[in-house]
Amino acid sequence: MRHSSVQGEGAPVESGDPIPDGRPGTGTAVPAPRSGSGHRRRGGKRPTRSRRRRVLRRIAFAMALLILGTAAAGYLYYRHLNANIRSGQRLSGDSGVAKTEADAAGRRPLNILMIGSDSRNKPENASLGGNWDAVGSDPLADVQMLIHVSADRKNASVTSVPRDTRVDIPECTNPKTGKKFKATRAMINESLGRGGAGCTLATWEKLTNVYIDHWMMIDFSGVVSMADAIGGVDVCVNQKVWDTSTPGSDSGGSGLHLKAGTTKVKGEQALQWLRTRHAFGSDLGRAKAQHMYMNSMIRSLKSQNAFTDVPRLTGLAEAATNALEVSEEIGSVKKLFDLSMQLKDVPVNRITMATIPVLQDPQDKDRLVVNPPDAEKMWTMLRKDVALDANGEAAKPEASAEPSAPATGTSAAPSQPPAADPSKIAVQVVNGTGVGAPPVGKRATAIAGQLVSKGFTLAKADSSLTPEKLTVVRYATDAQTAEAQTVAAALGIPAASVQKSAGAAKITVVVGADWREGNVFPQQAPPEAGSVPESADVLNGSDTSCMDVYAPYRK
Repeated sequence: MRHSSVQGEGAPVESGDPIPDGRPGTGTAVPAPRSGSGHRRRGGKRPTRSRRRRVLRRIAFAMALLILGTAAAGYLYYRHLNANIRSGQRLSGDSGVAKTEADAAGRRPLNILMIGSDSRNKPENASLGGNWDAVGSDPLADVQMLIHVSADRKNASVTSVPRDTRVDIPECTNPKTGKKFKATRAMINESLGRGGAGCTLATWEKLTNVYIDHWMMIDFSGVVSMADAIGGVDVCVNQKVWDTSTPGSDSGGSGLHLKAGTTKVKGEQALQWLRTRHAFGSDLGRAKAQHMYMNSMIRSLKSQNAFTDVPRLTGLAEAATNALEVSEEIGSVKKLFDLSMQLKDVPVNRITMATIPVLQDPQDKDRLVVNPPDAEKMWTMLRKDVALDANGEAAKPEASAEPSAPATGTSAAPSQPPAADPSKIAVQVVNGTGVGAPPVGKRATAIAGQLVSKGFTLAKADSSLTPEKLTVVRYATDAQTAEAQTVAAALGIPAASVQKSAGAAKITVVVGADWREGNVFPQQAPPEAGSVPESADVLNGSDTSCMDVYAPYRK
């Protein structure tokens, strides 16, 4: 009997007839697989798609592992660099200088104090610097440079003060030991041993009346490692040089030995260039050689695209975090990186190197003192954020009537008086005109009388003489801010000259050397860009000139 042609559930099938899963029949019916059973049809597309999915899953998994591994390695390296950084207190002395205010665009100039320490307290430093007898002694800051980057980040400058310059060092406290040092007048390089880098920063603020945001410090071995990381720096001498001891001279010398012309120095030879004093004539000559080195280094880094080349940045970051000690507020890799980017777009011809004008100290022929008029002009340019070069775009005519200083918070415009009752404000007036010249008699009395005439009935003159280059109004607490501004406005003193200072017992007007006559503070036009005194020995960043060698060392 023939089988029915209609196959019902469980009905037998003949050999060769199709069965539900599409395979040739064997005479036995096979039920269709249930959904999700995992069975696959042979010859269909599903196995190919499955294999592709498995391959893609494996690739994705491998990529995820790679990304996670890279991220983990990057994080660990970041932590490693952070761990390299040594940091310390920004300020360890009272300078009385207030932070620079932002301009209308929220920008501030950036000031960084670069300090070169002569410490021999590490074996490698003693070996590089010689003089093993100095091991354990307080370090000296033999190199001091103020790096200034303008608020608009379009120009920058580096200003040096020779190490033998005698200045007023304020009272400082060593942040590590708590030891206090009284205010003194001494060589500026001694400030480092009287409270660390924070005392050197306070000394600079006292000297310049410029607010300094950060400090960085490097020692002998740090210079060597950084020079190697950079890959060498081109330097040039007009005559061959060997800076070694000579009959009748001080013992020692840096050991610098070069042929005439250009040489790429790195490692210990770079340190020798930066330390050479005898062969370049004096500390002033050494400062110029250091400026040449820095200009050449910046040109080299820019030509190598070091600011954007990640491998180069990594190598420089490793060297820098090992070589530098920095003030605590920039004590991280990110903050140091952000800081370095501030210089990235400044053109080479808008970078200026200068040495503060100095004179021979009349009390000691082997020491220097700041040249008052020339140095003050330079400090004013830095305070008012006026470029030391003249290579920028000319100011627009319509902007000429505007005060230049608001861009940096050093406005020449008088303060606007907040709401404060003059008759209730106790004011002390001090004569500070005795800077660079004898003090003007009875200046404190004259200005106190001017305040009384304006309703400040509690204003009194103090008999002390406190030399101060610039007139300033100081106050101790935030509650006195409005009152101090009222006093400044009454005398025509700029708002930027009103400063908070913990040492001010009451609101104090110090009549500085910039106000030797008259009862209203004299308004002064800001200096023009590039109007640096000739005595500052200016060197532009694009300058590739060579150093002259002092005759006895042309060997």
